[in-house]
Amino acid sequence: MARSYEPGPKQFIFGVGDGNDHYVSVGDPQEAYAAFSEFFRGRDSDTYTIEDAPAAQRLLLMPDRGAIARIEGAGAPQIEYLKVDRGNRYLPSAMLFFENGHSGLDHFGQWFPDLADLDASPETRGATRAAMITTEAAAIEEVARIWADSGIVDPSNRYYIFFDSHGVDDDRAERAELLKLIEFLGLERVDAPAEAADGEVWVRTETRLDAEFERWS
Repeated sequence: MARSYEPGPKQFIFGVGDGNDHYVSVGDPQEAYAAFSEFFRGRDSDTYTIEDAPAAQRLLLMPDRGAIARIEGAGAPQIEYLKVDRGNRYLPSAMLFFENGHSGLDHFGQWFPDLADLDASPETRGATRAAMITTEAAAIEEVARIWADSGIVDPSNRYYIFFDSHGVDDDRAERAELLKLIEFLGLERVDAPAEAADGEVWVRTETRLDAEFERWS
């Protein structure tokens, strides 16, 4: 059963920029998601907006641009952008927003402060994102996020395998970021065995990562 909003119900505004905003009052995130799914699938628009006015937060889904934006604050709001490479990523982002607002999307992918950042090559995006991380704690958390999406521990328990069974043309931005963070943290990258997929990255296990990876697994 979905966790109810407290206090509830909660109000959201759905829009597509045509002036006919849709106001909903819902008791929990699942109810909000169901209402937005119907709204989203019933329209053909460049941009879909979810607004939580009392919290001064908005989520923008931009299918034609291949992007998501999250906005927080009134007056001088903070805006961040995320590149979307799969159409099935839009509605899950909405669910995370309904569950935990702006912060619910912290670990959904690589967020950037400028929409133009999304036009860079995947390798440049990854390096740019890695450069935004300046502390060991944040770097470990980001490495754990990447690992949780498609990583495993090898049967010997000696190596973390990132991008398990993925090809080298997959996950290019995430891989570029990971390689920079491996250097930043001083982790030991090892050669993958010959039978491994060419997109895999193998890293020797380390106690600094164990607890964080366990939290994400």
